[in-house]
Amino acid sequence: MKFLTKNVKIALTVLVGLALLYWGVNYLKGINLLTPSNRYFTEVESVDGLLEAAPVTVNGFQVGQVHEIQYDYGKNKITIVLSLEPKMKVPEGSTLNMVSGLVGGASLVLNLGSGPALESGSMIPTVEQPGIIDHVKDNMLPMVTDMLPKVDSIMNNVNGLTGNPALMAALTRLDAITRQLQISAQQLNVLMNGLNRSVPGVMTNVSGITNNLTGATGNLNDLSSSLKQLPIDSAVNTLNATLANLKELSEQLNDKNSTLGKVMNDRELYDNANHAIASLDSLLTDIKANPKRYINIKVF
Repeated sequence: MKFLTKNVKIALTVLVGLALLYWGVNYLKGINLLTPSNRYFTEVESVDGLLEAAPVTVNGFQVGQVHEIQYDYGKNKITIVLSLEPKMKVPEGSTLNMVSGLVGGASLVLNLGSGPALESGSMIPTVEQPGIIDHVKDNMLPMVTDMLPKVDSIMNNVNGLTGNPALMAALTRLDAITRQLQISAQQLNVLMNGLNRSVPGVMTNVSGITNNLTGATGNLNDLSSSLKQLPIDSAVNTLNATLANLKELSEQLNDKNSTLGKVMNDRELYDNANHAIASLDSLLTDIKANPKRYINIKVF
């Protein structure tokens, strides 16, 4: 009896473990067995990457998922079992279309009709509707195909440009110019360092020159003060008076009617003065030669 009880416990443990394993596997797939749902069916020719637990959406909102995918060997079609939320009522006239993702995988989009609600277990037809991948294939691929020859031509031009010897020569010259610029920068740094060392001495000299200029300014101020104290006004007045006398004298000399003018301009007076001077000179000469004739000295 104890043996049977132990076997029963083991069997129950195994059954519970299998149930938990089944529930866990379905939960990992996105199927919650504890949540009630309505089942619907649809048939397609190809799943195109659709997997179990793939989402079923309405206007982008997930209302269920793919519960199971089966292949009907009699009809050569694939039957898809949908698990939708109990609150999701599917009206008649609704359709399903499969949409492929950009990075693989697919999902089902439910397009709601306007009739009365379908019962659980009903068949929902699937319609073909181009997805994103189809749009890419139909619109983008032709553009890419047209661009490939242009890209190839551009690559050929780039290869020709990069292989041109003139480009290599230009790059070589550019490298030489860069080296020259580097050398110039080094020389400029040396010059700037020299200037930085010379600036204190230059500033000292400038300071000395400034002090000298300050002293010279003081001397000029003293000289200006001394000049202000000189009787410049009286000297100028005296000079003006002298100039006036010279002007009057000059006018009298130039005036023939004045005494000085007559003296300066009378030729006869000039000649008589010359004769008088000549006679005086002769007299002086004769006095020197014959002093006894003019000086009589008697001694008593």
